Amino acid sequence: MNYRMTIYILGLLLAFEGAFMAVPLLTAAVYGEHEILIFAAVAAACLLIGGIITRFKPKDRTLGARDGFVIVALSWLLLSFFGALPLWLSRAIPKFIDALFEAVSGFTTTGASILHDLDSLPKCMIMWRSFTHWIGGMGVLVFIMAVLPLAGGTNMYLMKAESPGPSVSKLVPRVRKTAIWLYVIYIAMTILEFILLVICRMPLFDAINIAAATAGTGGFGISNAGMMIYNPVCIWIVTVFMLLFAVNFTCYFLLVTGKFKEVINSEVKVFFCIVAAAIAVITFNVRGMFRGTGEALMHVSFTVSSLISSTGFSTADFNLWPTLSKTILVMLMFVGACAGSTGGGIKVQRFIILFKNMHNELRVMTHPREVKKLRIDGQPVDTAVISSVHVYLACYILVYAASLLILSCDHGDLTTNFTAVVATLNNIGPGLGEVGPTSNFDVYSTVSKSVLIFDMLAGRLELFPIILLLSPATWKK
Repeated sequence: MNYRMTIYILGLLLAFEGAFMAVPLLTAAVYGEHEILIFAAVAAACLLIGGIITRFKPKDRTLGARDGFVIVALSWLLLSFFGALPLWLSRAIPKFIDALFEAVSGFTTTGASILHDLDSLPKCMIMWRSFTHWIGGMGVLVFIMAVLPLAGGTNMYLMKAESPGPSVSKLVPRVRKTAIWLYVIYIAMTILEFILLVICRMPLFDAINIAAATAGTGGFGISNAGMMIYNPVCIWIVTVFMLLFAVNFTCYFLLVTGKFKEVINSEVKVFFCIVAAAIAVITFNVRGMFRGTGEALMHVSFTVSSLISSTGFSTADFNLWPTLSKTILVMLMFVGACAGSTGGGIKVQRFIILFKNMHNELRVMTHPREVKKLRIDGQPVDTAVISSVHVYLACYILVYAASLLILSCDHGDLTTNFTAVVATLNNIGPGLGEVGPTSNFDVYSTVSKSVLIFDMLAGRLELFPIILLLSPATWKK
């Protein structure tokens, strides 16, 4: 373990978080809100602590795989702790565990909330909640790598530990340039959605928040009415962008560089086939609950896109839909978005690898002498990647089962607890039952909220960094 480098990067993270608080500070100044003092105090504390730590630059700046996992896990814990302070100190959320739940939900782009009355929140708090989605969407360490050179090629360990998906590849030879490309695409898409929403007459403040939350596939609401208050054109724009942000960002890099044939890979095809099939079946199933097929199609398309991308916005209370529709929606929560996107879930790529490997294994049973290599898009998949998918799914099942058991000792029916864990571990936001789209997670005790906080962090960081952080072997020299 390179402890000095670990502390140095944590210092950088705090300094950047202090700088990020300029957004809610500016919002408070524009709307004349007294919470500006709280944000200023927390931002100053972050900048001061971060500045002191980063004054002592380590001589050895190399990082290993273990360092990458530990730094990422500690970074997100630290980010969430300081991000919760303005919510707690302002008394917008009186209990610290609730403020921490809200901050973790924001940075992990989950969108699960404990708040009952969003309309009473100051504008700067609403902006901070939405902006945490945008920060967490692409990854704060990826942002730091895009801005500052850290440790050469070893930066790849940080990117692999923070980026969602079974594997991470460099878009260009240097990791820093890869991080820059990712953020250029991310910012450009966010701005494009914001412009389109403003053109379609969404209020400026709302458009900023919705674009930031969509980009991070987060889904925090900005009013008690949710997304139901906007016109159909805005609803369709958000629907399209939720799906776009759920696609592997490598595809956009290939598009920009003119490699059009490589853009539509097997994962993208499977992802959109799942979306299309889900929309078709659910629209047919719920068509009688709306004024017409067109209205049903709009709400179903939005809901399917919201849940498979793990955004969590809602225009309809899908908790009231028929059992078939709710079952499909829960399945979409498990599937999630594409690898290398800002979305959550198990990821489409993992399911492709899993089913292809299952097919190969079944074929070997009937043809023992046949040797068949697992391939995706014509490229062989390394056995280490296949193994990591199996290990991930095993860890996922264990974490899910343990979380469900603890929640079952506390509160709620099976549907509520089952989907609460699904919604947090897959970074979705709303579930069913008492944690449905018109409800929140305040029904749970401090212990259960702590478990759900763990699930949100574990889900965003793909389990391994958080699990390894708890292992004593990780800290041995």
